[in-house]
Amino acid sequence: MEHPSLDEFVMSPEIFQKVLHPAGIEVNGGRPEDLRVHREEFYERVLSGGSLALGESFMERLWDCEALDTFFYKILRAGIANRFPPWRVALAALQTRVLNPQSRRRARRVAELHYDLGNDFYEKMLGPTMQYTCGYWRRAKNLDEAQEDKLDLICRKLQLKPDDRVLEMGGGWGGFARFAAERYGCHVTSYNISKEQVKYAREWTRGLPVEIIEKDYREATGSFDKVVSIGMCEHVGVKNYRSWFELQERCLKPGGLMLLHTIGRNTPAKVSDPWITKYIFPGGILPCLKQLMEAAQGLFVLEDLHNIGPDYDRTLLAWYENYRELLRKKADQLGDRFDLMWTYYLLSCAGAFRARSLQLWQLVFSKEGHVNGYIPER
Repeated sequence: MEHPSLDEFVMSPEIFQKVLHPAGIEVNGGRPEDLRVHREEFYERVLSGGSLALGESFMERLWDCEALDTFFYKILRAGIANRFPPWRVALAALQTRVLNPQSRRRARRVAELHYDLGNDFYEKMLGPTMQYTCGYWRRAKNLDEAQEDKLDLICRKLQLKPDDRVLEMGGGWGGFARFAAERYGCHVTSYNISKEQVKYAREWTRGLPVEIIEKDYREATGSFDKVVSIGMCEHVGVKNYRSWFELQERCLKPGGLMLLHTIGRNTPAKVSDPWITKYIFPGGILPCLKQLMEAAQGLFVLEDLHNIGPDYDRTLLAWYENYRELLRKKADQLGDRFDLMWTYYLLSCAGAFRARSLQLWQLVFSKEGHVNGYIPER
């Protein structure tokens, strides 16, 4: 998941208000989307620290907002964000040119910080499907139905058949592997570096034709009828897109299909938002379509592109409701700072998807082109 960036703002509350005016947001106004500043140091903090300081000052209760999702939706739609990136973003961009933030060693940080929080935590927030990606809400009435429909949509787009051998890059808690094996009779081999997720997935898929391998995706080998990546591309990194596509091409049989389900940006970026990098997804970076298509060039034929980005807004709000219910039972255990961090994360991302600053793409690629023509599924 990616968090929207925000401009640096000047120290004066009056000028701060002028900057927010195009979005229809007021400082200390009376509407749910207005931000309420509790301490004057807020302005200095955001001036010097940009989006990182905006998030951290929220976690320190220097400001709050009753409808945080609407706040971010409005400022992003008004084009206030990203005009003056803070110096920390420039520094991170410089470091990225020299380093590979998604190297094998660094890739484990996100598993340890985020995905290994505890399977019981994610069970409560995500629900029985354990899907930590966008649901498909075309016909669904609730989160569970939306996630089931998303999994079935992916299987139909891959044209899964009984006895297909499927390679999954980054398998989460095993939800797709279980669904594909039970509903479509496939054999699924899934790679994952999160110890907690691997433990959960192995237990959840016990007795099914599923192999959960606790290794980095770069160690994948074998020959498969289909390849799928659901919520993995966000952790691959710009420097690794080409080698990632090459690996999938090597593992895919002639005539096979590969599906990529990923959050995406409208424009290229070499670094992520500093707040989301520090507190939620270290090493994460969202691709744009140009980067993906250039990386896949000469390896695959694009058969279908489907954008379900608006569905992520609804998915995030459903997770947030589940999270609030969890918090009511475990407030003392989670703590106030953790609560503010996850509230900021979930609701700011919901606003970003609602504003169409972020997208959710499902791309279907074929190896050598689908001979009889590919018929898109919806």
